[in-house]
Amino acid sequence: MKITFNANYHVSIFLICTFFSQIVLYGQQDVQTLNSINKTQHSISEDTEEKIEDILKKLTLEEKVAMCHAQSKFSTKGVERLGIPEIWMSDGPHGVRAEISWDDWSEAGWTNDSITAFPALTCLAASFNPELSSQFGFALGEEARYRKKDVLLGPGVNIYRTPLNGRNFEYMGEDPFLASTMVVPYIKGVQENGVAACVKHYALNNQEHNRFTINVEASDRALHEIYLPAFKAAVKDAGVWSIMGAYNKFRGQQTTHHELLNKILKTDWEFDGVVISDWNSTHDTMEAAFNGLDMEMGTGTDGLGANIANHYDYYFLANPFLKKLKSGEIPGSVVDDKVKRILRLMYRTNLSANRPLGKANNVEHHEVARKVATEGIVLLKNEDNFFPIEDKKGLIIAVIGENATRSMTKGGGSSELKPKFEISPIEGIKARFKNATILHTMGYESGAFNYDKVLPPTMNQDSLRLAAVETAKKADIVLFVGGLNKNHWQDCESDDRQQFGLPFGQEELLNAIYEVNKNIGFILISGNAVEMPWLDKVNALVETWYLGSMAGHSIADVISGDVNPSGKLPFTFPAKLEDNSAHSFGEISYPGVDMTQHYKDDILVGYRWHDTKKIIPLYAFGYGLSYTSFSLSEIKTDKKEYTQKDSINVSCLVTNTGAKEGAEVVQVYIGKPKSKVKRALKELKGYQKTNLKSGEDSIVTIKIPVNSLAFYDETISDWNLEKGDYIVYVGNASDNISKMITITVK
Repeated sequence: MKITFNANYHVSIFLICTFFSQIVLYGQQDVQTLNSINKTQHSISEDTEEKIEDILKKLTLEEKVAMCHAQSKFSTKGVERLGIPEIWMSDGPHGVRAEISWDDWSEAGWTNDSITAFPALTCLAASFNPELSSQFGFALGEEARYRKKDVLLGPGVNIYRTPLNGRNFEYMGEDPFLASTMVVPYIKGVQENGVAACVKHYALNNQEHNRFTINVEASDRALHEIYLPAFKAAVKDAGVWSIMGAYNKFRGQQTTHHELLNKILKTDWEFDGVVISDWNSTHDTMEAAFNGLDMEMGTGTDGLGANIANHYDYYFLANPFLKKLKSGEIPGSVVDDKVKRILRLMYRTNLSANRPLGKANNVEHHEVARKVATEGIVLLKNEDNFFPIEDKKGLIIAVIGENATRSMTKGGGSSELKPKFEISPIEGIKARFKNATILHTMGYESGAFNYDKVLPPTMNQDSLRLAAVETAKKADIVLFVGGLNKNHWQDCESDDRQQFGLPFGQEELLNAIYEVNKNIGFILISGNAVEMPWLDKVNALVETWYLGSMAGHSIADVISGDVNPSGKLPFTFPAKLEDNSAHSFGEISYPGVDMTQHYKDDILVGYRWHDTKKIIPLYAFGYGLSYTSFSLSEIKTDKKEYTQKDSINVSCLVTNTGAKEGAEVVQVYIGKPKSKVKRALKELKGYQKTNLKSGEDSIVTIKIPVNSLAFYDETISDWNLEKGDYIVYVGNASDNISKMITITVK
């Protein structure tokens, strides 16, 4: 059926056009359902493609170009006369950002844009629970839909390469397999709501320092084996509808308009969605036109700012693009391809007849946020069973540290949030421990939040320290709530951390407290590893990340024992900074010399580096304690010899040998001894989380395709599976292996 478009047919589009089938779920989603939904997300029907071609014929060249660039900070133009809507976007990966003004970065001042703040993606990754990631994505997608957003600018899947990267808290850790398996259900969950996920930042954006100018030099093996797999999974397995370019260069070329887009993303992976620039990451009209960028956002072209009339017309994909199209320097097929992709995005989002209405700030979303938080919290140390703490009369608990009261949804850059509420750690602790006496003092002050500068503290630090020591003297237990925050030079966009150790004099404060009270538990709030020379002075240590709206309740759930911690570290905590792979080679590897950075660690990132170089970490990837104990036994593979078409089935009997119900993560790593190429000792290839009651056991079976053992062979520019012996490592952390099994690939 042919439709004639004009302004009066705006409503008719929604009523007449038929789109791909989409299942909308309002509770937990199982894997089979997600797989069936995935089939609809991968492709657009032939009928819809015909509609897109028909619309394309009706658009003027000026209208096509206008669709390829911003009209405001977070929107692009529609075409009123054809009933084509605008596209509206929003940050971010942990919650829908407050409404931003049309032309600048100030908040618009709305009173109805408060949302649920979900935990940071480091916490989600630490849960090692893809089903929970699906619930996270679905709830977040509902909130974005309720706010009438078409594109949600997240999740982030850049690899954790250095613990100084200010934006690590937005990503899913150091391992490409973990990031891949966690990002796929997140994307599917978001997109079930008719909202496009926008996976970022493509690619090799692994530091914030000099992010606009740094040039990354990395091998093809590192690119394909470490830095691209999560993006590939987002496209091939999740059917993501949009991808965001990055700020940095790769081999001298800006990644937002790079051959990586056309060759790998759009050709090899057959990505049919929209490539959106990061804000102000576009630099050239010809490169943007020919190298795969579809939609340009946030550019301050030629220094023009918010006070220049029609400044959006000066974007690289605006009037300069139009001029080159009219002159023939750029063929019309280039803009047609971009507009087709944009229309395809619309038919999946704001032109979809089956789009749900969305929800925000409902109890179900708060429960998802709390569940993710409690499953992601990682218990790192627990001497003499310091945790859980029993709530009893007469017990005096001193809660010391600025982070006990500081908001962790504000700051951090583009992922900052405006939640309807945020339960602080002290609020959560007081609500849970009603019988105990809770004392609180700051102990230190970090200074006020500012996006790109450090504002000095306003209080006397010596007085704060003395007050904390006096408070500690009165207490039976000290809970030190410290770590990092989301200020500039902490866990924050736009630059990296300035030190690996604790900032703001926290180490000195801890030492002073230790002199008067040695019963200390450290509640570490951060999105990064920190140096811990003070570790022997605390009885217990728990990594709680940035937990969003339900932060305080979630922390209290775990330290009280209402929830048994089951999180596992998604990245390695090195004992000292130079033990980290990126830092071991000096400035040429991080942060770079003369604006060029060489990834000297190559494929040996994170635990791969520590394992292969035999460097003992402070805390290993995959590590995390529980209030109960588990044993792994009867570990075996289904056979000893495999072909390329086979899958390796690794089975393991997991037994809860302790007194409490809890969850364990069985992790399967595989290595290739005597390989013809450099390899890591072992790499994560499978994992499964299982919950067991005290005394209960369960057989866990993990299926690993033999093809996943291939390496990227630079001599043929393709994947290559070596024949011969491989070692299967099964354990509950990268440094805690219960059994090794040798298998052979024929």
